[in-house]
Amino acid sequence: MFKPLFNQRKALRFRQFTRKRWALFACLGRVVTIGVLSVATLESASAATDDISTKAEKTDDGQPDKEATLDDVEVTGSRAPLALGQAARMVTVLTRDDIQAAPVQSINDLLKMAVGVDVRQRGPIGAQTDVGIRGGTSEQMTILLNGINICDPQTAHNAFDLPCDVSDIVRIEVLEGPAARVYGTSSMAGAVNIVTTPLAKKGADKKGLNVRLEGGSFGYLQAAASARLSALNSQLSASYTRSDGYSRAKSGALNSDYSGGKVFVQGTIPLNPQCDATLAKREPSTFNPHLTWHAGLSAKGFGSNTFYSAKYDEQFEKTIKFFAALQGNIQCGGLHVRPAVYWNRGYDRFELIRGSEAKVPFNHHRTDVFGVNLNSWFDWLLGRTAFGAEFRNEDIVSTNLGEPLTEAFSHYKAGLNRSNLSLHLEHNILLKRFTLSAGFMAVKNTWSEMPFKVYPGIDASYRIGNHWKVYASYNTSLRMPSFTELYYSVGGHKADKHLKPEELHAVEGGLKYESHLLSVKAGVFHHHSRNLIDWVMDTREAEPVWQSVNLTRVNTLGFETSATLNTRHATLNVSYCHLYQSKDQPEYLQSQYSLEYLRHKVSAQLQVRLTERLLLSLHYRFQDRMGSYTDTSGTVCNYHPYSIVDGRVAWTAADCCTLYVEGNNLLSHRYVDYGNVPQPGLWLMTGIKLEL
Repeated sequence: MFKPLFNQRKALRFRQFTRKRWALFACLGRVVTIGVLSVATLESASAATDDISTKAEKTDDGQPDKEATLDDVEVTGSRAPLALGQAARMVTVLTRDDIQAAPVQSINDLLKMAVGVDVRQRGPIGAQTDVGIRGGTSEQMTILLNGINICDPQTAHNAFDLPCDVSDIVRIEVLEGPAARVYGTSSMAGAVNIVTTPLAKKGADKKGLNVRLEGGSFGYLQAAASARLSALNSQLSASYTRSDGYSRAKSGALNSDYSGGKVFVQGTIPLNPQCDATLAKREPSTFNPHLTWHAGLSAKGFGSNTFYSAKYDEQFEKTIKFFAALQGNIQCGGLHVRPAVYWNRGYDRFELIRGSEAKVPFNHHRTDVFGVNLNSWFDWLLGRTAFGAEFRNEDIVSTNLGEPLTEAFSHYKAGLNRSNLSLHLEHNILLKRFTLSAGFMAVKNTWSEMPFKVYPGIDASYRIGNHWKVYASYNTSLRMPSFTELYYSVGGHKADKHLKPEELHAVEGGLKYESHLLSVKAGVFHHHSRNLIDWVMDTREAEPVWQSVNLTRVNTLGFETSATLNTRHATLNVSYCHLYQSKDQPEYLQSQYSLEYLRHKVSAQLQVRLTERLLLSLHYRFQDRMGSYTDTSGTVCNYHPYSIVDGRVAWTAADCCTLYVEGNNLLSHRYVDYGNVPQPGLWLMTGIKLEL
């Protein structure tokens, strides 16, 4: 980005967006460099083309430029692309270094590192995990793959059936709190964007092949490989994972086994600029029109032991998901246009009694999601303005979800189709130390025949000196009920197809300090939820059933803080989150999801470079969950707090070979995230990674 010139000694820097042509500065007789990097937002992130380095750029005197580090180019929580240093919204970022050093086997496990994220695990190695943010349920967050919404309208239980492997990921971005104007209707409590490996730049003369093999306890085996073809600007990765599981049913059969595979391919298609050739010649470094695409497949089958009912310990589930997306990055004059089109299809088969359809019929579901969105922005005299729209169609055919079909086919006897149209407008005022971002989203959904309804939001931040920042925000959002919440009325469940959309209003304020050695942030937030959807059981009834209902009101008050210390040979991060929820609900109602929140969560990670080639990583997590569950004997039990310690030791034998040993739950603590689904004790594994 910084171009060296002969005889240069000092550069003049402008740290704000300009509304003038850069040629204007030629008359100054000095070199001008611009201290702002533009990247995509979560809504339109395009990891496939931008290779963001974690190393600082250097100025002409050979010293690192603090303004060109990773912190200044991360994705931010707004429609218009802003550098993280200017953003008014706080975003938690798990970098590639964090991911590679973590003792994890799935993307779900990586999110346990974020203190405001509640990862409720039913099965290990990514079998099934529900993820919530700040006391919200797994249905109340948006999951994006390279900026594309991949939420499953059937149920959030299958939301993390991702086609990419852990080794494909460059970073994971977590935005806590509602932001409908940025991420759409499902981002009621927050959003998670998973950014995959950037591709080789055009013209590179090297090919890359990465191979990873690992195995361990309970018959665990994983094999993964990825290949990069720089000439085609594409990358292909595939992985296979299996395990015998850690438990057996009363009959002696395996009931927590796992087997699954993934295939993921992505690429970049450069475009010839036609809309503004003059601009392309004048600013070649900033004018780079292109298309990015990805396609993937995830398929897995796993023993669900007592996932959904404590009475049956031989449940089984199989899911298959397809993903495809095409995104553009085009500039016409001063207007930046980022269109996208995507399609996701999912198959789900659930067996209450494994392999015995004659006893209890299997549940079959097929979902199709098609979407088109457009995000545009431009600079003008008063700042940066973004606008756009998204159309999303969700369709399901099922054995029991939806309205009866006029003509049943295959296993499917019911179905439902709904469409969602949203419009957004946002304006950003960018001053030297002050950033204001305000806008709204207008939503209309065909399912509830709702008229257009507006959800506004505003974020503001002020930078004090070179290290401090204060921020505050007010945001609103909503969520449409899932197909399961509307129609699942079998197996002790009774759904209500007239459920209202959930709504949330949130205020937040905080302070952040950042330097090369120490980074500290703290914030306080309050969430007010209306018509919150949950499955509840009336314990006064002789034969109680789980019913989907709109709770009247739920208020969440929370405090979150974290500190990171960076030294030459070690990095230490400690985070804490405290939540308190008050609700209008009688004591005789037992909640299944929304009121089982983490009152306390402590997360700590330590990375120590023991030698030049030996790296030690330790992860600690303490969780104290509110709520209760009914065990197999009918006794109501409270959740007990627990601590988990994970560790990893990695030795780099050469530049192309890494050997490692990992241990999950090193203290072999017995715990449950969901009632009647005990988690495994100590789990050891070892592996090797080759980069050719």
